[in-house]
Amino acid sequence: MTQIEQARQGMITEETTISAAREGCPPEYIRAGVAAGTIVVIRNKVHGAIAPLAIGKGLRTKINANIGTSKDRADLVDELEKVRICVEAGADTIMDLSTGGDIQAIRRAIVAASPLVIGTVPIYQAAARVLARGKAIVEMTAEDMFEVIEENGADGVDFITVHCGVTRRSVAAVEAQGRILGIVSRGGSITAHWMECNGEENPLYAQYDRLLDIARKYEIVLSLGDGLRPGCLADATDRGQIQELILLGELAKRARDRGVQVMIEGPGHVPLTDIESNILLQKRICAGAPFYVLGPLPTDIAPGYDHLTSAIGGAIAGAAGADYLCYVTPAEHLRLPTLEDVREGIIAARIAAHIADIAKGLPGAAERDRHMAVCRKEFDWQGQVEASLDPERTGAFLEKSASARDEGCTMCGEFCAIKLGRMAKDRATGAKC
Repeated sequence: MTQIEQARQGMITEETTISAAREGCPPEYIRAGVAAGTIVVIRNKVHGAIAPLAIGKGLRTKINANIGTSKDRADLVDELEKVRICVEAGADTIMDLSTGGDIQAIRRAIVAASPLVIGTVPIYQAAARVLARGKAIVEMTAEDMFEVIEENGADGVDFITVHCGVTRRSVAAVEAQGRILGIVSRGGSITAHWMECNGEENPLYAQYDRLLDIARKYEIVLSLGDGLRPGCLADATDRGQIQELILLGELAKRARDRGVQVMIEGPGHVPLTDIESNILLQKRICAGAPFYVLGPLPTDIAPGYDHLTSAIGGAIAGAAGADYLCYVTPAEHLRLPTLEDVREGIIAARIAAHIADIAKGLPGAAERDRHMAVCRKEFDWQGQVEASLDPERTGAFLEKSASARDEGCTMCGEFCAIKLGRMAKDRATGAKC
């Protein structure tokens, strides 16, 4: 039996117990959420070296870090260093989005090196494999796609993004309305182009039951991808995006009915005023399935700073009910991320996730900020470093004021508002300054 099937029978699995301990909640809460489809517990049956991870309603907002090679840069040593940084900087999951080099070997090395849950987008490898044979991507067959998905499962991949909602009908909706940027998802674009050239339906939609069979076999969580997500604000929340979302809601139900856990991926570029409505719409249409959002990015004009743009959108999305944030690095839209880009993207996403957890009233979230406030009041510098999301950076930036005898930093020194306030309180109680 799968996790969903066991949860529906009232069984508390090992994965449920471990996840509950990590979340600080009763195992029964996780079990009930898995049974209802509002929580997923992620761990491939053959990936026992990692701890399972729970994502969904009422749990800490999780973050994902994307790594992976391209044809221009395919350095496995670099990717394994990115894995180390992901773990060190506090990512919850890693997605290997490699499109260059020996993709299967790279994936296997990442799975072996990472203590975190691993996700992939199998159609990238399927397309790269066809190109390596000297053929065009559109010559890829359904067998090519499912062969790679099976390989991902056998290699221990815990969740996969599959663009099952990119169908002839949903793509027609995009074309009928018209967009500035069209389809910006790589997987969505590959699928749409394949359908157009072959005159056939998306195999991952047409043979969805076959996909579910593989997912059941390995206990892979399906992340139903937003292949028609908007790539700019002007294209947000259009008919194509909504048509795909409606299909994903239907496919999510079919997955649950077959005992397969499922998440839904959400839009990329969305105006600030549309973020909450997008989250609420997804939750309603997809019956509360965990929502995995890229960003979202509420402006298009900040290349080089899109980790900040994404953090703004992610905090709002998380507060509105998104469960899982995909980080965006400063390199988004510009280049393959460097090691430092990966680190900055993770920290920005963690800030957004923590802000969201405070807004959600998650137990313990606001208490951490209160502890920071107490440390600042007491000029407990080490306490401030330890309470921060990025202690290494906090410690590196810290400069205590010698003129104020360490009761203040070099920004204010003797003019430190906290110190002056303490002096005023001492005078009011009769103490000497």
